[in-house]
Amino acid sequence: MGTYNLPRNVKGEGRILYIFSSKALIYTSVGVFCALPFYFLMKYFQMTFAGLVIIAIFGIIGFSIATFKIPDSSALKLTKSVGGENIDVTIIRYIKFKMAKNRIYVATGEVDEKEERGEESE
Repeated sequence: MGTYNLPRNVKGEGRILYIFSSKALIYTSVGVFCALPFYFLMKYFQMTFAGLVIIAIFGIIGFSIATFKIPDSSALKLTKSVGGENIDVTIIRYIKFKMAKNRIYVATGEVDEKEERGEESE
């Protein structure tokens, strides 16, 4: 007798504390870790609450980078080309592009009059 796989809803099983996926938890903790020097600086000046607010803001930024996608909109040139992709994937791709010292050259179609005649421009 053969075995059959029964489909089941597995969405959300990889979540921790209902809202955190493992990637979101890692990015949130990195954001909190980056905010710790600011917290200790604020604590030194007896502004502990401001330090906690900074930690919360950095944590929310980390969570947002891991969770949200770039909106797919044709209004902006940037969102038209990368719309629907995760923010962290786009940031990582940009960092790799800049580390390789790559450049993008755009041909405008305009030709200088001196170049057209074969003269050197000054």
